[in-house]
Amino acid sequence: MGASDAVASLSRPFPPPPPAPSRKREGGSLKMVAHSGLITVMDRAARKAAPRLRRDFNEVQQLQVSRKGPADFVSMADRRAEETIYEELKKARPDWGFLMEEAGEIEGDPNKPRWIVDPLDGTSNFLHGLPHFAISIAVEEPRPGGGRGEITQGLIYQPLTDESFWAEKGRGAWLQDRRLRVSARRELPDALIATGIPFLGHGNFKQWSAIFAAIAPEVAGIRRFGAASLDLAWVAAGRFDAFWESDLKPWDVAAGMLLVREAGGFVSDFRGGDKAMERNEFFASNDGLHTKLHKLMANGLRGI
Repeated sequence: MGASDAVASLSRPFPPPPPAPSRKREGGSLKMVAHSGLITVMDRAARKAAPRLRRDFNEVQQLQVSRKGPADFVSMADRRAEETIYEELKKARPDWGFLMEEAGEIEGDPNKPRWIVDPLDGTSNFLHGLPHFAISIAVEEPRPGGGRGEITQGLIYQPLTDESFWAEKGRGAWLQDRRLRVSARRELPDALIATGIPFLGHGNFKQWSAIFAAIAPEVAGIRRFGAASLDLAWVAAGRFDAFWESDLKPWDVAAGMLLVREAGGFVSDFRGGDKAMERNEFFASNDGLHTKLHKLMANGLRGI
């Protein structure tokens, strides 16, 4: 497929969300395989915020034709979801700190973990009535001596499909009670890649264009869905074979990076190193494609 075909794929009509998987319910929450109590806490918090987000999403679809417009309404929906999640997590672990999209950093005991929360990843999709957004929650353990900690638990919940992707360090990645593995594809012509496109001064468009021009002619397709947390969850689930984007925040990627790694994939910066957070460059893929895609990426970046 040529680059023009890949560009066209970015602008095709938005696909319907996937059907929710079969699942068992106990007391209104999902019955999952053995995991720490933190996953239960995170899942409960996300599910408590979800009904209001679903109602708000239905409402915002009606506001598309209003004179006022839906932007202020969506901002309130984002804050309400964050407040609900904050209250649930705070109740479970009163001395933990927070890093959240809306409220920013809320200090806790420096010797305890902190929560990293994005209450509505995919806000622009939500704003335009596109059914592709998620709640992302991660746990960051402190490192001795300070500095950026280690992500040990992560959960990404899609309110409209009722899909709960979660991972714990050393325990694998899961979709509800089904173990996740990255895709087994090894050949570039079979690969479907996700990305995020720089916009309105966010990100390096020249860099993104160079990578796109290098990768697009070699792969089956490139998709831009607009929610980095779900892009990473879908790499972990084998729906996408790889993902790249820059200029993301910790709450966008913390849970998703753990999911990919626990599903057997790799996450690196654009140079192939382990400084994705530090460089704000995120490249995730399965083990069979990582080296091939990185080589294409490096060739593209060499020209800028």
